[in-house]
Amino acid sequence: MDDRDLTSGILNQVPIEIAISVGRARPIVRDLLKLRRDSVLVLDRRVDDPVELYIGDKLVARGILQELEGEQAGYLGVRLTEIIDLREAL
Repeated sequence: MDDRDLTSGILNQVPIEIAISVGRARPIVRDLLKLRRDSVLVLDRRVDDPVELYIGDKLVARGILQELEGEQAGYLGVRLTEIIDLREAL
């Protein structure tokens, strides 16, 4: 599949959902059952660690979270720092 196949025709109109992973938690069931409102679930990543972008279960990129400004102030975005070769990932 060459680049023209990916960017032309009907594929250019198909929306893709990208999931952003900020980290994982592995609590034991006993601790999970104790969670209440305002509980803190500790993740396996630090605030400055990169987030991972997935299409389905395929890793497609990494980046850093940032708060947007201007008309989109208050929303989160991801500044991409690494892009996986989509031909291999998909």
